[in-house]
Amino acid sequence: MIKLVWNLLALLGLALVAGLVWVAITFDFGLQNMKDLGNVSSFDSKAPEVYMTMAKSLLATGNAAEATVWKIPVAEGMSVEDVDQTINFVANEHNIKNVGELPLSEQIAAMTGEDQRYLKIYMFCNPLTAAKMVEYSEAFSAYLPCRISLIEDKTGQLWIYTLNMDLMIHGGKSLPPDLFEEANVVKDVMLDIMNRGSEGDF
Repeated sequence: MIKLVWNLLALLGLALVAGLVWVAITFDFGLQNMKDLGNVSSFDSKAPEVYMTMAKSLLATGNAAEATVWKIPVAEGMSVEDVDQTINFVANEHNIKNVGELPLSEQIAAMTGEDQRYLKIYMFCNPLTAAKMVEYSEAFSAYLPCRISLIEDKTGQLWIYTLNMDLMIHGGKSLPPDLFEEANVVKDVMLDIMNRGSEGDF
């Protein structure tokens, strides 16, 4: 009950702050001249939805990383080999390059001599789209290459994770139309890899 009240108050506080900022900008309470708020009007139309979704996840989990990812559970009966094979098959189908794999649990087990929960990270890249993203903003280089992780949680359930690309696509100023279109293609590919990978859907 206390946690519920705390979350409700936190949501109320977030809504209040957002409302105050909106009122200040709308009625020119001296904030329109502030550099940090001057670009709000040029933000993508989905930016409020993206940040609200992140805020809800953050309040629910208390984990900033959790708020910035997409995740999906792997279907019952699927082995890591099944998922691995499907992920690579779907990526190849979409002609997105697998530019590296990090079998972290194997490496850690070799270093410590102890069994580890399964963890493998896949890195995918469309070089032409990546070049356009970096040309638009060097900061996008931190998002490259696109990553998907296959991880076993503490109960033995397998999960597939990737970064929430909506933050990159919709979180700030509207992207140029050609880059916006290409970024959404990559987003759709990553989600297809996740969804089909979790089901073994060749």
